[in-house]
Amino acid sequence: MIDETVHLAMGLGRPSKGRLLRWRAAAQRILKRSQQYRNLSDEELLNLGKDVRWRAKTGIPLRHLLDETFALGIEASRRTTGMEHYLVQIMGGMAIFEGGIAELQTGEGKTLTATLPTLLRALPGKGAHVVTVNDYLAERDAAEMAPIYNALGMSSGCILTPMETDERRDNYACDITYGTAKEFGFDLLRDRLRQGVAVGGQRRRTMFTDLSGGEAPVQRGHYSVLIDEADSILIDEARTPLIIGLTLPNDAATVSLFRWCHRAVSHLEANVDFVYEPERRSAYLTDHGCRKVLLLGKPALIDAIDTERIYKHIEQALTAKFAFLRDRDYVVVDNEIMIVDEGTGRIMEGRKWQDGLHQSIEAKELVPITAASGEAARITVQNFFKLYSHIGGMTGTAVQCAREIKKVFGLKVTAVPTHRPCIRKAAPTRIFATNEAKRRAIIDSIDDYVKAGRAVLVGTPSVDASEALGQMLRDRYIKHQILNAKYPEEEAAIVAQAGDCGKVTVATNMAGRGTDIKLTDELKKAGGLHVIATEMHSSKRIDRQLIGRAARQGDPGGYQFFLSLEDELLRCLTPEKHRAVISKAFPNRFGELSRNWLSFFQKTQRYLEKMHYKQRREMLKQDKQRTESYRRMGLDPCLELTEH
Repeated sequence: MIDETVHLAMGLGRPSKGRLLRWRAAAQRILKRSQQYRNLSDEELLNLGKDVRWRAKTGIPLRHLLDETFALGIEASRRTTGMEHYLVQIMGGMAIFEGGIAELQTGEGKTLTATLPTLLRALPGKGAHVVTVNDYLAERDAAEMAPIYNALGMSSGCILTPMETDERRDNYACDITYGTAKEFGFDLLRDRLRQGVAVGGQRRRTMFTDLSGGEAPVQRGHYSVLIDEADSILIDEARTPLIIGLTLPNDAATVSLFRWCHRAVSHLEANVDFVYEPERRSAYLTDHGCRKVLLLGKPALIDAIDTERIYKHIEQALTAKFAFLRDRDYVVVDNEIMIVDEGTGRIMEGRKWQDGLHQSIEAKELVPITAASGEAARITVQNFFKLYSHIGGMTGTAVQCAREIKKVFGLKVTAVPTHRPCIRKAAPTRIFATNEAKRRAIIDSIDDYVKAGRAVLVGTPSVDASEALGQMLRDRYIKHQILNAKYPEEEAAIVAQAGDCGKVTVATNMAGRGTDIKLTDELKKAGGLHVIATEMHSSKRIDRQLIGRAARQGDPGGYQFFLSLEDELLRCLTPEKHRAVISKAFPNRFGELSRNWLSFFQKTQRYLEKMHYKQRREMLKQDKQRTESYRRMGLDPCLELTEH
């Protein structure tokens, strides 16, 4: 307590400054202590690890074991992986352990940072979970960090999508378990479903009774969690609850209804028969539209379907037509609709849109229509992580959402200094009237950088945009690689080559999180990696993740934004407002506009950030009311099954 007061005073009364000073002093102390372990044998190091673990299990507070555990972790890492923790990584580890989000700039080694607080939280033997954004990163991080844990007598595991129940249970039994929020959340829901159904198929009335008979749960509790890319998981993914579907009958009448609705919407007139709201990505029928739908000819199969259901599916067909675009929001793989995550650019395996929207998109793309799903169990991302006794996290971009993280999760966000000064150079943003003019300018810019011996990473917002740019590069005979949701298995190989001189990589947001582009010495001499952002995203944090690929850990590099009035960012505008904006544009002969237009894009981005925040807040409010209602009835809030 005295130590905290002294450092707070040294930080001129600013809590974050005081915390950083305290952590820096402790980190220096820990580094000195770790050097004392260098002469120990591997067996002696293992015995020290077992000893500190025994003391934690006897009830000694973990904060009293922090220095020793961190020092042991640093030495174990040096021996087993050849990687040594920097001062700022130790500071980040302390920020996470104390129940906060550490903002560590991209390239500062968050994977290694996570090992220290994870080791400390794993000591009591109650299980420490490490959450990453996808299976690829979970498997990679678990494999690379396992030797550190093993050297101190800790076991580690990883939860992956294809795993069966017994294999999952074995991995959860490990001291440390890596996985995605999706897998951890769905395993919780499956456990709740197991607990919610007793022998004989009778539904239990309460989540608090013990399981008698039946299959044991795979998870053994929710003691500690460390969330990598915390802003992506806690904020970006929080608008979509985790839902286990209950397959509904897929009869011929239902399939016929989806097909007919897709054809019927072509007969409806915008702003007369229906209104489409781009900012909400939804459509609704007017009274005039309802009458027109009633009068349209229908197949005999759907005669028995009630009118309200027909209206609902017409509105979903309109939403599918106007709000969801192929190769932007989804891709078609082997005649299946696969959702593309807006924030990461990756395919969301096993996910489906609810309320018939997924089937409406299948009808639109003329692929086989799958069975619709209801809800058997659900939980929001926010409520899932609130189950844990101890939460910590790290990311490269948390400051912008610090207030929301503090309000929802009670976690402090602290920006940790970089190991080396950042020398990233920003080129002026260029703005164009059309996508065509913008892409021509981007190609010219790429050509110039390649001739100068630089490597270029081009960030695009969608699969479609990445392939359109790729075609223009082929037309100019510029060699390049494309990284998007259609080629996920090639990600590691493409990223491994992206740091060579003259390399051009065109990528969706897949290149934004968790990828480390290592530069060759020749490229460093030539000026490093140059990032071209072809659009502003719906969140400034995603933009920061992309430009953070350049100039990591003191390397040279730079970035530049290219924008146009046809960008996807502006799809939130109504057609009338969009046309009004375009009418005010007076480009030069190259199609370029004044930089004064930049404020318009920034204002639109802030509008979308506020709208998404309101959506998350509203979902939290509804979920809180629903949870309280279920608890009053003595039911599990996660389960959607109705009592019979």
